[in-house]
Amino acid sequence: MTGSVDRAVAGEGRRTGRRKVLVGVAAVMMLAGGGASIAHGAADGPGGGGHAAHGTASAGGSADGQANPGGKADADGQTSEVGMVGGASRSGGFWMRVDGVFSPPGSFVPSDALTYDTGLVPAAARIEVTQYADRTTTRVGTRLRGLLPNRAYGMHVHTSPCAADPASAGPHYQHSASATADPVNEVWLDFRTDRNGAGAAEARHDWGFRDGGARSVIIHDVQGGAGKRIACFTVPFSS
Repeated sequence: MTGSVDRAVAGEGRRTGRRKVLVGVAAVMMLAGGGASIAHGAADGPGGGGHAAHGTASAGGSADGQANPGGKADADGQTSEVGMVGGASRSGGFWMRVDGVFSPPGSFVPSDALTYDTGLVPAAARIEVTQYADRTTTRVGTRLRGLLPNRAYGMHVHTSPCAADPASAGPHYQHSASATADPVNEVWLDFRTDRNGAGAAEARHDWGFRDGGARSVIIHDVQGGAGKRIACFTVPFSS
């Protein structure tokens, strides 16, 4: 009888040990997944009322300090690239916001934000582009961080998506075909960074983009109508 009891106790001990191992494995898997939950919520754009894309919730924020409903937290607690959110506004127009993290062409993790000069636009620098449009106005804004401090940069909307070749983004988007470049007929977003390497700009026009005509923003090494192309961000602008 004593031997039977000993064997039963040993068997129960082995089962308890297996349960502890399984619980431990589940805990490790939860930690590896970051404990993320799914967020369903509305994110107000410039006019409010838009519905955000569904994604993993995080404590991080966008370049303007707002919550990114689709963002994932990096090891440093910052929000990584999340893609686009947008929707209709209460004023009858629409809005869009898209975020990106710069990396060189051919990087292991692909990005819609490419830096061609890491000395001026470091890898892991961040960009946010917003668009708001209604019957009378189009506003395009940008916020950046992680660039060189106290430096002037040029920036324009271009006609084609980014690629490894900086020239692939095509020329400046123009409302009316013209041989000259100017901020009235084009979307200029020139900016100067602060001491922390952050910058922002906004352009307003009384015209809108042609369908599929505006596909990216290019950052230049100097302000004005020209300059070396040092970075590019593919943006799904709406007409």
